[in-house]
Amino acid sequence: MTLDLITVGRISVDLYAQEAHQSFSDPQTFRKSIGGSPTNVAVAAARLGLAAAVVTKLGGDQLAPYALAKLASFGVDVTFVGCEPTGQTPVVLASLDPPEDPSILFYRGAAAPDTMISTSVVPPEDIKDTKALWISACALAAGTTATACFAWLQLRDRKVHTLIDLDYRPSLWSDAHSARVAAQRAIELSTVVVGNISECDMAIGETNPDAIADALLARGVTLACIKMGGAGVLLATASERVRVGPLQIQLVCGLGAGDAFGGALVYGLLTGLSLRAIGELANGAGAYVASRLMCADSMPELVALTDFVAVHRKGAPA
Repeated sequence: MTLDLITVGRISVDLYAQEAHQSFSDPQTFRKSIGGSPTNVAVAAARLGLAAAVVTKLGGDQLAPYALAKLASFGVDVTFVGCEPTGQTPVVLASLDPPEDPSILFYRGAAAPDTMISTSVVPPEDIKDTKALWISACALAAGTTATACFAWLQLRDRKVHTLIDLDYRPSLWSDAHSARVAAQRAIELSTVVVGNISECDMAIGETNPDAIADALLARGVTLACIKMGGAGVLLATASERVRVGPLQIQLVCGLGAGDAFGGALVYGLLTGLSLRAIGELANGAGAYVASRLMCADSMPELVALTDFVAVHRKGAPA
C-alpha cells in the first residue's frame, strides 16, 4: 500500500506540567504522552484520516513499548519504528512557563536512538512512492539519520510534496552555522518549506514574511509556509499569496500547534484544497491543539477540526 505520508525524525516520551506559570523549580504534576515534532505530525495526519508512518528509533527500555502502543492507538503505521537495544528512549519535560512558549528540557543522552536511523530501514520505493515526505530539520543535526535524510531527499529529486520543516531546536545542534548550512541544503531539495519567523531567520537570514517567501521561492520551493505567531500564517506560491489570521482561543499550551498545522497542511495538499482552504484548516488545527494541554493526544479528527474552524471563523471578515 502506498502511504500518504512518511515523516522522519525524533520521538520522545513527553511529560507535561499541568500548572500554568509554574517553573521547574516549583512543585508540579505531570501528564505523560509521546512527542517529537515529526512524530506529532504523523499523529496529526493519521487522525485526519491519512495513511501516515513515522521513521524513527526508540531505545531498549521500558518506555519503548509505551511509545509504540501510543503510536498505534493514534493510527500511525509503526513499520519503520526501530529499536536501539542499548539506547534510551528520550524524555522531554515541558513547563507552562509561560503557556504560550513553554520551557522545555530535553533528556536525549549523548546519542539518542533517533539519530541512528539508516537508509536500510525504509525501502527506496516507499520513499519515492509516498505521496508526501516530511523531514524535520532537527533530523539533519547528527548521526546516520542526517545522512539518511539527505539521501532520501535526493532520491525524491524534488518530487511534489517533499516537505522540510525548519523545526529549529538550538540545543540539538553543535552551533547555529551548522543548522543553517543543513537547512539551506535541505531547502534546495524540497518543494515545500515550513517554518516560523525565527526558524526562517536561522535558515536564510530573513525576518520579513514576504522577503522570506521571495527567498524560498527563488530557491525553487513551490510552497512557502511562514508561521507568524499572533499574526497568523502566510502561504506563498509563485502565483498566489494568502494570509490567514489567527483564531481567537483561550490558549492552554503553545506546544504542538505547529505539528498540528503540519498534519493538516499535508491533508490539504493531498486532498487538493485551495491555498486559502489549506491555510484555514492548518491554522485551525494549530489553534485547536493550542487550546488544550497535550500535543499528540489533542490532535483532532477531521469532523472535530472542521467544526472548530467553522465556529471560530464565524463573523470573521472575508
